Amino acid sequence: MKLPVAELHIHLEGTLEPEMIMELAAKNGVELPYASVDQLRAKYEFSNLQSFLDLFYENMVVLRTAEDFREITLAYLQRAHDSGVRHVELFFDPQAHIQRGLGLGDVIAGIRAGLNVGLESWGISHKLIACFWRHAPAAEAMDLMKLLVAEKHDIDGIGLDSSELGFPPELFQEVFAYARAHGLHVVAHAGEEGPADYIWQALDLLKVERVDHGIRCLDDPTLVQRLVEEQMPLTVCPLSNIRLRAVDTMADHPLPRMLEKGLKVSVHSDDPAYFGGYMDANFASLMESFNFSTEQLATLASNSFESTFLDEASKQELLAEVQAWVQQQTT
Repeated sequence: MKLPVAELHIHLEGTLEPEMIMELAAKNGVELPYASVDQLRAKYEFSNLQSFLDLFYENMVVLRTAEDFREITLAYLQRAHDSGVRHVELFFDPQAHIQRGLGLGDVIAGIRAGLNVGLESWGISHKLIACFWRHAPAAEAMDLMKLLVAEKHDIDGIGLDSSELGFPPELFQEVFAYARAHGLHVVAHAGEEGPADYIWQALDLLKVERVDHGIRCLDDPTLVQRLVEEQMPLTVCPLSNIRLRAVDTMADHPLPRMLEKGLKVSVHSDDPAYFGGYMDANFASLMESFNFSTEQLATLASNSFESTFLDEASKQELLAEVQAWVQQQTT
């Protein structure tokens, strides 16, 4: 029995494996600047967040139809199932697709179709979160936010992603207030490359329910104290942090210290096709460096389920699976 977990920090477009990129390019008649999977994979060395984002946005041009979005969603869910994922709250970047002329309805319908098959086939429950680009004008995000609401698109919440430095959360206060007023959940990337102050802004100005990344909180003891007191979820992505040079090596990763301080941290895979693996690979890398105890692993898994937007009864069912896993490990 694999450790059961919830995946709460996962970008659908970041699950596009090189093989699928090439297949979809051939199917959709898209010309790419590389001739083979090997040539493409050779580009997966990043010096910082922006160097990754450049390739990330370049590759998603192969996604053209609702069926493409269904296919990529299903491919991710198969790998997630193999990694022990029981619930996913999936991010997608609508701006990346509508600026290419795709219909918002087709994109969301394709993703939802894949998520529904994942529920039927593997029992993976789901939520869908539309993330806004922080490097694009906040007014553009506001227009899209109003469109999502006006056209009643089937999303459960909104997030904030893309380049962090120089694009503080405060720019998006109006967007997040509008989302909250219309009953949507709100999360935001903060404190990955950006400073601890961005986490404060996400909490106080955007009023987020979850902080994505948040590793820079350790730079501010007062912030750590607040996060612990409020039990604010932090969705940490270890392999991503290493590949994007936010942390030098896994041995330097702050996750153990965050756990020790009582922060509500959980482990996620972010953009696994680019960063070296899915949920199981993240846990394997952590185990290699830190040899977490059964109790520590169970805490990380339980934190992931408690940090979901599921109802309390569903959370309790999944938490019971963690306890069953613990019993199996100790017998």
